[in-house]
Amino acid sequence: MFDAPADTWYLYLGVAAASTLALGVALALPTTAPPDATRAAATVDHVATSPYDATGEAPLDATAVDLGPSRITLRNDGGTAGAAFASGPVTPVGERSRLRRVLDGSPPAAVFDDPTAFREAAATARNRTGGWRDAGKRLRVRRVTWGGVDVTLVGA
Repeated sequence: MFDAPADTWYLYLGVAAASTLALGVALALPTTAPPDATRAAATVDHVATSPYDATGEAPLDATAVDLGPSRITLRNDGGTAGAAFASGPVTPVGERSRLRRVLDGSPPAAVFDDPTAFREAAATARNRTGGWRDAGKRLRVRRVTWGGVDVTLVGA
């Protein structure tokens, strides 16, 4: 009367298979949210459209960044997200560039001989192919005008 029917082992196998599938799905879900590239792009646009020289920062919740003249793409364990800049092309700044010193706060006149050299360095940086690199804790943006040269420097 309290014995299991003869075909119960099929039921046990089905429940075990469903449980294993559910566990696999749960373990495959990302543990973090994708990064917020829209917030970073909005910070760049805000600084780039300022009528004055300006600076800005945005926190990055990414492990890698691909920064170009017209867009930013962020990547972390939760996925990849990208956003385009509404303002004109910006100048991505590399770690070992003289433009990095300007992004860090030095006046362009202290780093470059004249505005023409500053313009050429910015044009070279914009034309360089990006690629993924380690993201820092924050995205930094600085709009600089010097001798008729108006650039927005962006670095992570």
